[in-house]
Amino acid sequence: MASHTNRLATEASPYLLQHAHNPVAWYPWGAEALELARREDKPILLSIGYAACHWCHVMERESFEDEAIARRMNELFVNIKVDREERPDLDHIYQLVVQLMGRSGGWPLTVFLTPDQRPFFAGTYFPPKDKHGMPGFPKVLDAVADAYRNRRGEVELQAKELTHAIERVQRAPAPAAGAASAVEPASSDLLRRASRQLLARFDNRHGGIGSRPKFPNTMSIDVLLRRGVLEGDRVAAESVELTLDRMRDGGIWDHLRGGFHRYSTDERWLVPHFEKMLYDNALLLRLYVDGFRAFKKPIYAETARELVGYLFAEMRDPEGGFYASQDADSEGSEGKFFVWTLDQLRAAVGEDQLAYDVARLVFGVTEEGNFEHTGATVLSQHRTLEQAAAVLDAGAGGGSAAHLERCREALARARVRMLAAREARPRPARDDKVLASWNGLLIGALADAGRALDEPAWIDAAARAFAVLEQKLLRGGRVGRYLKDGAPAGAKAEGGGATAGDVRPGFLDDQAYLGNAALDLYEATSDPRYVGVARAIADAMIAHHWDDAAPGFFFTPDDGDALIARTQDIYDQAAPSAVSMAALLCLRLSEIADERYLAPAERQLEVLAPAAIENPFGLGQIVCVLDRLARGSVTVVVVGEAGSAAAGDLAREAFEAYLPNRAVVLVDPARPETAAAARVVAEGKQARPGSAVAYVCRGRTCSAPVTAPAELRALLG
Repeated sequence: MASHTNRLATEASPYLLQHAHNPVAWYPWGAEALELARREDKPILLSIGYAACHWCHVMERESFEDEAIARRMNELFVNIKVDREERPDLDHIYQLVVQLMGRSGGWPLTVFLTPDQRPFFAGTYFPPKDKHGMPGFPKVLDAVADAYRNRRGEVELQAKELTHAIERVQRAPAPAAGAASAVEPASSDLLRRASRQLLARFDNRHGGIGSRPKFPNTMSIDVLLRRGVLEGDRVAAESVELTLDRMRDGGIWDHLRGGFHRYSTDERWLVPHFEKMLYDNALLLRLYVDGFRAFKKPIYAETARELVGYLFAEMRDPEGGFYASQDADSEGSEGKFFVWTLDQLRAAVGEDQLAYDVARLVFGVTEEGNFEHTGATVLSQHRTLEQAAAVLDAGAGGGSAAHLERCREALARARVRMLAAREARPRPARDDKVLASWNGLLIGALADAGRALDEPAWIDAAARAFAVLEQKLLRGGRVGRYLKDGAPAGAKAEGGGATAGDVRPGFLDDQAYLGNAALDLYEATSDPRYVGVARAIADAMIAHHWDDAAPGFFFTPDDGDALIARTQDIYDQAAPSAVSMAALLCLRLSEIADERYLAPAERQLEVLAPAAIENPFGLGQIVCVLDRLARGSVTVVVVGEAGSAAAGDLAREAFEAYLPNRAVVLVDPARPETAAAARVVAEGKQARPGSAVAYVCRGRTCSAPVTAPAELRALLG
């Protein structure tokens, strides 16, 4: 293939750089490309994907690197390539086109636009030739270009109708004039109604929601966990346990390094799409820690520790932030880095026959394999250690404790050697953007998990990552989108960091996720400075994203790019909706710092409550925030010297209990700023010098102070 360089070569995004040498004359989204389309009256071919996306790589190899297809694209269209992680505002809008046309969304996303950005046709992956009922990409190109040239009236009508539909679908429904509150009637029945709908879609054999493909759907599982534990629903609780167990056993979990792949292609969690996303692992870290709190199963804490071990080993940048994703592909094939043949297993463990046999049985490695007829195996918990030991000891009629221990040691040896052998393979690529939003999810999860599992190094890591983002991306309470090579996107890396003028404000998820992370760090560290940061973010978020006319939060700021629609991002996708997290940030601040933040939280939740009750699968995080508003938070106020053993012992009880609507506040009488940060709940709370007491406040009602951890545990139970 001839060497080419297009306009993506100067971009920061690793995904865009992957396409910088395609023969396609790609443009990044911006004024140059849009003006060219207007000037030449050409339709726009918009292609959206991300660096770890397997089918994005396939379409690039098949079509975008093909000289003949590229010539046709260049002749007929202005071609724009977008990283969905860099510009989620564009992805939100144009993903809807495929769905409105009756197809499933996903990546790569291929959308055809008029020069004024309005969509008129869309799809996802197109093969280079007709295949499996899908038209070949060249045929699609010719048909779309012909329609634009010769049936312009039809194109304009389609573009008009799709644009209006996008505006309608992505806006929260306006409340009817004089309508009664939807929050209060829902309060007593919210979780029951939501869980009944979720359980109707639940896979009672393998866990999780739906069949195939199967995603973790952490927000839905969180709803079921709340219902199961807070309201004693045994079916909901058992459904959560089944899901956590089966995901941990399945191939979606990396049994050598730790960490979760993006989703399972089958209903059994066995064969994943192999990319690893930071947001998935952040959300699942919090979920497994909550599972440990609720069910006290050691495997959930072990899963959390191995997951964090993976993140620290492979996803942390030198300054302390965390990278966006790891690719599914290596050596041109999906999953090649992760799967095993019996020969590869033998080569890894050498002459250690017991290690070979135990690993083969436990991980399910077979001659025929289980991965796409390749003879390779995706590792899973095919048998328990006890079952494997029994198989190996069957000839001796044994099952002794000594034999089981030998097998346990052999499996540990096998894992170490297999991981070392895997590390020597060509590695999947890594998207080294440090996204503010996804880092916010992980910072909060690390802070919370560090307190729950007594892992102070995790809290330190969370604080370090937050400090990097605060220093380089936070300006006047507004959070920029991401860092690349230590500098804000679009800013030059040299010169020691960003200045006030070179950080472009990000989107609602950046603000809301990082604001909530600041409050998680506040609870974990008792440092009141984090409340001030959270308030600054919330103030800027309300100023630039809130609209009274909606009413609610918009995904893009009021001074952002002018697009065909300003969306609100009300539905959960793989990560919680930005609107739900914005409401949560305001609600949490109203509980401890300043009641004025309650109004935007209530108004946003009021608008979305009816839809959340009807569709908890799409609005699971809104259900959880509604539960917090309706039920009231459980605020544990510890009064005592910061860092003292007595205060620490009391706080530990709060962090180890399953309290999904929790707030933990430390008031140090010697440090007035600690009371000022938590003014709403700190007033009137006292302790004798040298002692520590705890109050449990539900809503505006607080218990009498207690001094012993056991007394606090009883109040929290």
